[in-house]
Amino acid sequence: MTIDLYKKFENSFHEQIKLTPKLSIVVAISGGQDSICLINLIENIKRTKYLLKVEYIYIDHQWKEDSKYHIDHLINLVNSFKQKISIYQIKSITSSEYKARTIRYQILTKHALTYNYNTIITAHTNTDKIETFFQLLLRGSSLEGITSLNVSNQLTQELFIFRPLVRASRLETAYFCRNFSLPIWSDSSNYNYNTYRNRIRYEIIPYLNQYFGTQIINNLLSFLSIANIENEYIKQNALKLYLIARHHKYIALNYKLIRKQHNTIQIRTLYIFFYHNFNKILSKEIIHTILYHFNNHLNYIRIIKWHELKINLYFSWLYIN
Repeated sequence: MTIDLYKKFENSFHEQIKLTPKLSIVVAISGGQDSICLINLIENIKRTKYLLKVEYIYIDHQWKEDSKYHIDHLINLVNSFKQKISIYQIKSITSSEYKARTIRYQILTKHALTYNYNTIITAHTNTDKIETFFQLLLRGSSLEGITSLNVSNQLTQELFIFRPLVRASRLETAYFCRNFSLPIWSDSSNYNYNTYRNRIRYEIIPYLNQYFGTQIINNLLSFLSIANIENEYIKQNALKLYLIARHHKYIALNYKLIRKQHNTIQIRTLYIFFYHNFNKILSKEIIHTILYHFNNHLNYIRIIKWHELKINLYFSWLYIN
């Protein structure tokens, strides 16, 4: 099992190297089995020519009474490899999983861009992928959302997020840590059943395994793989439409071109337009309002107010005040 994990890890690294030939990485760690496994795999591969520089980063949400000792444990571990570690402590404690995740990714992205790293690495496994799928499914997420936890995603033109363990399971990382007697820090917050992820991990997934067979997890991973391919097809077609429909000079879209397309492509193109130009994610309500006016609009100005933006439809164009 250890040999298989090494192969999966190295294969993932070779794929990422094609995107970023000289990797400079900041590695998000927690001290759990997946993180400790990841640290040891990276330290094994860092001797190769692929890695320019490595830094570890820990984000403390102050959820645990023993967080100080947890931090000391991680500092000692990383120092034993003669590597650099940065610690961020969140001042405002939040119990929201979504807010905590958003804060973590904001910190990781800002740190990477500030200190010129081209890749953020996390210790997500395919077990996390299943848990995230259930979380987002229960939240009513889109196809884009439920397929977001992939081996590699491009965050900006200069920055990737890379998950080299996402093809491995938590069972494999546990075996790896036991095999090498690695110092895992058991995180008490992982057993708090008030969080959706922990209920999914310790109740829903074991229930599915027991009553629907262990093959159910592989079936779900297969579904996510197929869904990701289909999502990429939709995304690429929406991006092509956005590039054709946008105004060459102003922040505007030719909505008469867009409304000829399937509803799915229309929605994705609008998402791209607003996120690219205003860094805003459209709500379902505003999407439906815009599409309604797309399809029921005569040649006069129609203004839709959303936050501080005024969305104008006039003749063939959607533009913003």
